[in-house]
Amino acid sequence: MAGEITSLRFQKGNQERVNVYLEGEYAFALPATEAVRLRKGQFLSDEEIRSLRTVDLEAKAFDRAIRFLGVRPRSEWEVRQNLQRYRPRGGETLTDEQIERVIERLHARQYLDDQEFARYWVEQRNRFKPRSPQALRYELRRKGVAAQIVDAIVEQETDPRSAALDAARSRAHRWYTLGEAEFQKKMAALLQRRGFRWEIIRDVIQQVWQERGGDESD
Repeated sequence: MAGEITSLRFQKGNQERVNVYLEGEYAFALPATEAVRLRKGQFLSDEEIRSLRTVDLEAKAFDRAIRFLGVRPRSEWEVRQNLQRYRPRGGETLTDEQIERVIERLHARQYLDDQEFARYWVEQRNRFKPRSPQALRYELRRKGVAAQIVDAIVEQETDPRSAALDAARSRAHRWYTLGEAEFQKKMAALLQRRGFRWEIIRDVIQQVWQERGGDESD
């Protein structure tokens, strides 16, 4: 595989990557930022080629992680899982050491921060689908976030009764035509699924029912 570089060509469909040709034959590709260090006529040993291919694999993995994070914030554990599943076309899978280097690079550029991820997760839940602190802790721990971070963020960002009230009000309009017993049954089931304690559920149901119009009978 060792040989002299006979050509360096930008890829037609991607000007950020360069094809490297050795002895007139395509050998491998590199990010343009890495290929700039090479020159026509340069001899590459087998070891140098393996090193360059590792650089390219990690660059691809980093780009993959950035795209993955572009959908929404992710925990470090989620990104690791995604990188472990990475199977580049015609390439090798990432080793643990390579994944670690990609993770370190993401941290260095502030793309990964489990504390900020946990805050984002709780804020989104509070806004769109309120849940109990216990349920939030469970969800975040499943995302691989450290317990101390989870406990701190959940305590800072949640009020169990307020969250339960928001959850109840978001559904109450669907059930205002029901009788009190059926209304309470459905509301209790909803709040239990969201992980709230019974003492909170009881008080919230009473308040939301009164907001409906008190003890009016249907």
